[in-house]
Amino acid sequence: MTRSSAPSTVAAARLAVTSGHLNSIAGSAFSTSAASRNMQEIKNVTIFGAGLMGAGIAQVAAHVGFKVTLCDVTDDALNNGRKIIESSIQRLAKKSPDAPPFSSETVFSNLNTTTDPTRAVSEADLVVEAIVENLKVKQDLFKLLDGSAPSPQMKLVEVVKAPETAEETVEALLAVCKKMNKTAVRCTDTPGFIVNRLLVPYMFEAIKMVERGDASAADVDVAMKLGAGHPMGPLQLADFVGLDTCHHIMTGWREKVESGEDVGLSKDLVAESKMLTDLVAAGKLGRKSGEGFFKYEK
Repeated sequence: MTRSSAPSTVAAARLAVTSGHLNSIAGSAFSTSAASRNMQEIKNVTIFGAGLMGAGIAQVAAHVGFKVTLCDVTDDALNNGRKIIESSIQRLAKKSPDAPPFSSETVFSNLNTTTDPTRAVSEADLVVEAIVENLKVKQDLFKLLDGSAPSPQMKLVEVVKAPETAEETVEALLAVCKKMNKTAVRCTDTPGFIVNRLLVPYMFEAIKMVERGDASAADVDVAMKLGAGHPMGPLQLADFVGLDTCHHIMTGWREKVESGEDVGLSKDLVAESKMLTDLVAAGKLGRKSGEGFFKYEK
């Protein structure tokens, strides 16, 4: 397998397994989920996806006392999720050695993992998705609610109300956010919600500036850090998010525009960037691969 084909091949395989898992529980497991029950106190939280976001949500939820089930398609992915949580707890403890914000004992005593999606949702009061940025898979996973939840250090949660979402469901999610000591904001089901609707075009325009030769990646980032007071430039931010994730998001937005869906996005905004596409094809995904617009030590 060549370096350029490896990321896309792995992603495709992972996506296929995820889709298979979701198909196996469609219409049965979710019929007993919180969306179809009468509203009750949320005690058991299931999270699909053990990457950075999913593991972060699991860490916060388990720390404040929720019984958490973390589900992913392979044991390796789940083991990696546990390592992410362990590293996060250790990193935050070094910052506040006298009063560590998280307890490993508390977090892991409230955390279970599984690759079985039916088992994962069998007792769930709340299901959270933090899976691959693929619209079809996300739609298969959630039909009623689309929500974004916090990583350990993030103070914000975007609670997104789709047209079919009951107000009681939104209120239950707001209560969960409060228990996690997070600030919640409400938004309708619009592409990117609030943060990414503003942030992704910002990163994408920075990519296009570099692609046109208007400025170098380094100069764009310096300009925004010193000129706008941002803690991180847009291209370093794209590297941290993952260039494959950025590419997936823009592809999804472009498909909405091309289908004629009225989502308030222009064709110019979502036009494909050859530079971004080429970087992803070459396996240069940003910080996680060691190189994107900048180089990083693994």
